[in-house]
Amino acid sequence: MNACPYPSLLPVEVAAAVLLREDPDRFLLARRPEGKVYAGYWEFPGGKIEAGETPLDALARELQEELGIRLETAHPWLCRDFVYPHAQVRLHFWRVTKWRGEIGGDAPIEHSAIHWQTMDAPCKRAPLLPANLPILKALSLPVRMTITQAETRGVPAELARLEEAQWQGLRLIQVRDRNLSPARRQEFLRAVLTMARAHGSLVLVNEQGDGASAEFARLSGAHGLHLTARALARTTTRPDFPWVGASCHNTAELARSARLQLDYALLGPVLPTPSHPAALTLGWRRFAQWIAQTPIPVFALGGQSAQTLDIAQTHGAHGIAGIRGG
Repeated sequence: MNACPYPSLLPVEVAAAVLLREDPDRFLLARRPEGKVYAGYWEFPGGKIEAGETPLDALARELQEELGIRLETAHPWLCRDFVYPHAQVRLHFWRVTKWRGEIGGDAPIEHSAIHWQTMDAPCKRAPLLPANLPILKALSLPVRMTITQAETRGVPAELARLEEAQWQGLRLIQVRDRNLSPARRQEFLRAVLTMARAHGSLVLVNEQGDGASAEFARLSGAHGLHLTARALARTTTRPDFPWVGASCHNTAELARSARLQLDYALLGPVLPTPSHPAALTLGWRRFAQWIAQTPIPVFALGGQSAQTLDIAQTHGAHGIAGIRGG
């Protein structure tokens, strides 16, 4: 995010579509035509939100006008501010998973070219509009995170669970297990990393704020660090890892995660959990309200399972996380 040099000016509100296709996982980029600002740059399709429109209304209209398709299913995702030399914009990104019609079939394509980019391949379309650069990394973040519990399940049982989960598509693992002995925890992490490499999964290590887990993660070759709320409060600059996220329980912690330019946040508990059935929960409505203006991906935590993934994304979550259902 760029700081606005003219904070009193209202940003131009823009709806942007991240069109997603499966088999293989791909998303659509479009090239701006001649005659427009930043002609020749690649972007996510979309446009200005007109007076009286909601972001979803604008998204549907822009997709019809630009690509000739009719929107059917879209979920709110990220909201990012960016300052260009000519304007300040607020981009409301939506993940679009279902539409009617073929692109360009019912109306002219307003872009000079389109390209379906594979998720796991480097983006070769350049130049890309600067405001869209962080979106590429966010798109590569898996939508399901599991949090390990080897200290209660036992290391062999937990490794077996992780192996099975990865065969079923899990690609994001947070190694917690802080009560294991340092030697046992290191042995467990190395086993998880060996397994993860075979599946192409990301592995992050839970950090409480004393720096011990960060060093442990770096020496072990983990992909990143997950900060507890306690560690987040003590962090003043983003840790030097490819991937960094944090656990959050309120809007102040979400805002801090965004200021530190972390890659994601966990927010919860959203629903009751078997381990804490009487704990206060956010519920889906408050969860959606709290993350509505968040510029980084947010996972729903607490009472999540494969059955709640679509509900979570409908309320703006990037995905779900949990010890049992992640």
